[in-house]
Amino acid sequence: MRVAIVRFPGSNCEPDAYRAVARIGGSPFYVFHRSPTLEDADAVILPGGFSYGDYLRSGAIARFSPVMAAVERMAADGKPVLGICNGFQILCEAGLLPGAMARNQSLKFVSRPVDVRIERADTPFTCEYRKNEIIRIPVGHGEGRFAATEGTIEELERGGRIVLRYVDTGMPDVAANPNGAAHDIAAISNPEGNVVGMMPHPERMADPLLGDEGARVFSSMLRWSSMAIA
Repeated sequence: MRVAIVRFPGSNCEPDAYRAVARIGGSPFYVFHRSPTLEDADAVILPGGFSYGDYLRSGAIARFSPVMAAVERMAADGKPVLGICNGFQILCEAGLLPGAMARNQSLKFVSRPVDVRIERADTPFTCEYRKNEIIRIPVGHGEGRFAATEGTIEELERGGRIVLRYVDTGMPDVAANPNGAAHDIAAISNPEGNVVGMMPHPERMADPLLGDEGARVFSSMLRWSSMAIA
């Protein structure tokens, strides 16, 4: 499975995403933000970081990068598109996902583990998890508070498009809702389920030395691709 990992100016999590894909047997490769194509990729990841220095607001400039036209085509073709943290922000700015990312409620950058519940286990990035399973992965962001109109949030809830939700497990030093996101939303999908944006960083928990609860996000891609071909 060929997985394109887009490099924007200011991205800093693409090596982690590259290694996470390689570990599960995928074939990752980097694509520069100025590229007009994704080079026949089977899936694409928009990684975390601070694209264009987060000027204006997170993702607001990156959404105009030439590569985004190819990302939009891939999404329309039903192929897997994953935005992690800053990548989630870019997907929202590009209109591929609804809502927006606002400053954290605390007005501080938050970097800590969070517990999230798998709300939807039938996407290309969660099909190796069980619905309602709780996993612990880290976040690291200053603008991660998901915000949308009540109508949009009702549509997400009604359509089963919330993929991950922050939960309070009562564990010390683990944030329940680290940013004040509406309805504790940590990840959402488009109506078809092939485009997913998540604020937590699964690629930072995709190594046996650190814990591999996030690895299944990437192995899910491989499994989903195999099922789609079959």
